[in-house]
Amino acid sequence: MENKAFQGDDGAELKERKGHEGVGGGAGVRGRGAGLPGAEGQAEDKSPGLEGGKPTPNDVVNLERRVGLLSGVALIVGTMIGSGIFVSPKGLLERTGSVALSLIVWGACGILSLLGALCYVELGCMIPSSGAEHTYFLTAFGHLPAFLFAWVSIIILKPAMLAIICLSFSKYLVEAFTSECEPPIMAIQLLGALTIVLITFINSYSVNLATRVQNIFTAAKLLAILIIVVGGMVKLAQGNTAHLAKGFEGSTKSFGDVATAFYSGLWAYDGWNNLNYVTEELKKPYTNLPRAIIIGLPLVTVCYLLVNVSYLAVMSIDELLASETVAVFFGNQLMGKAGEVVMIIAVAMSTFGAANGSCFTSARLCFVAAREGHMVDVLSYVHNRKLTPSPALLFNAAIALIMVIPSDIGSLIDFFSFTAWIFYGGAMTALIVMRFTMPDAPRPYKVPIVIPVLVLLISIYLVVGPIIDSPQIEYLYATLFIVAGLFFYFPFVYLKKSLPGMGHLTTFFQLLLEVVPTDVMPDA
Repeated sequence: MENKAFQGDDGAELKERKGHEGVGGGAGVRGRGAGLPGAEGQAEDKSPGLEGGKPTPNDVVNLERRVGLLSGVALIVGTMIGSGIFVSPKGLLERTGSVALSLIVWGACGILSLLGALCYVELGCMIPSSGAEHTYFLTAFGHLPAFLFAWVSIIILKPAMLAIICLSFSKYLVEAFTSECEPPIMAIQLLGALTIVLITFINSYSVNLATRVQNIFTAAKLLAILIIVVGGMVKLAQGNTAHLAKGFEGSTKSFGDVATAFYSGLWAYDGWNNLNYVTEELKKPYTNLPRAIIIGLPLVTVCYLLVNVSYLAVMSIDELLASETVAVFFGNQLMGKAGEVVMIIAVAMSTFGAANGSCFTSARLCFVAAREGHMVDVLSYVHNRKLTPSPALLFNAAIALIMVIPSDIGSLIDFFSFTAWIFYGGAMTALIVMRFTMPDAPRPYKVPIVIPVLVLLISIYLVVGPIIDSPQIEYLYATLFIVAGLFFYFPFVYLKKSLPGMGHLTTFFQLLLEVVPTDVMPDA
C-alpha cells in the first residue's frame, strides 16, 4: 500500500513510501527495534547520530536526541515522585498493619525497583531503541507478546497512570478551596481533565518545553520533600517518637496483604523504567542511561523512607489512616493553615510534574508500537516541524480523559500494579532468554544473572499472591483484557488486514495534525 506525500507548510514535498500495514490499515513503518539480531542491530545503532544532537540535513524525519543526563534524572525522579508518596502511605500502612513492617516494605520496594532498573540498563544498552518492554519482547519473543504488551499498556496502563496522577493533582488542589466540606467529585474530575489537556498541549508543542517543565517541577517537588523531611526531623529531635516506637505491633500475617502492600509501595516507585521508553531521544545513551538510573533510584528511595518517618513523627497511625490527603494534614499539624497551603501547592506541583513525565513517555511507547505495525499507522507519525509525536500524545490523552470519569484511584492503582508486574516479569524473562539466544550481542553493561531471576520470582509472587489470598474483580478484568488482544492481533497484525476507509482516515488526520511518517525525507 502506498501513501501519497504530505505537503508541509514549509513547502517541502515529502516522498512517497512503502511499508507493511499497521493495525487497521495505512502504510506501516519498520522501526529500529524490530527483530534486532544482536550484533547487526547494534552496528546499525552505533552511527554518529547515537551520541545526540539534531539530525543531519539528509536524515529522515524522526525524533531528535534532546534528553540529556539532567533531563533523564528529572524524568525518572519527576515521574516516580508524583502522587504515590502523598496517597500510598495510607494504603501501605493499612495493609501491613504496623509501622516497622510498612517501612521495611517501602525500603524493599526501593531495592526491588533498583534491581529491576539495573536489568533495564542492560536491556537498554543492548537494544538502544525506544519502547522499553515492547522492543525487548519483540526482540526476544516476537510480535505476539510485544503486541499484547502494547495493547494493554497503550489502551489501559499508561492512560490509567496519567488519569490517576491528574486526579490526585486535582483532588489536592480542589481541597484548597473546599476545606470545610468534602470536595465535589465533579470539580475533581473537571480539573483532572483540564490538566490532561494542558499537559498534552505542552508535550505536543515542544520537546524542549516538556523537558524544561519536567526539570522545573522535579526541583520543586524535591524542595517539597525537603520541607517534609526537615519538619519531621525537628519533631523527632523534640522527642516525638511514640508512633515510631510501636515497631511491629499489629503486623499482618496475610500473604496477600503483604503483596497488595507492595502494590501500594511499588505504585509510588513506578517510573523507574521510564527512561527506556525514550532511549532514541537520549543523548549518549550508553553513558546517560545507567548514570540517570544510578542517581535517580537511590535518591527516590531515601526520600520516601525519610518522608514516611517524618509523617509518623507528626501524625499518629490513626490520623494517617483516616487522612485521604496525608501531606496536607501533615502540613496543618506542623505549621497550621500556612503549612496546609504550602503542602497543597507542593503536592500539586509534584503531581503535575509526574503527569508531564508520564505523558512524555507514554506517547513514545504508542509511537514505537505503531511504527512496528502494532497500532494504527498514524500514531507513528510526527509533527512535520516540531518533531513531536502529537498523534500518539492525543490518543493517550483521549483514553485518559475517559478514565477520569470513574475517579476511583484505589481500584485504578490495584489494576495498574497487578498488570504492570506481569510485564516487568516478562522483561526479566526476555533478558534471561537473550543471554542464551543472543550470547554475542554487545552488552556495554551486564548484570549478574541472579538479579533478573530474583526480580522475576518476586514479580510472580506479586501477581499470584493477591489472586490466591484475596481475589478481586480487577485481576479478572486485567487477565481478560490481555486475552482480548488476541482478537485484534491475528486479523490486523498477523494477517495484515485493514478496515475499509482507514487509508482515507489516515490521510485526514495527517492533514489535520500536520504530521508525517518517520521514514520520509524532505527534498533538499
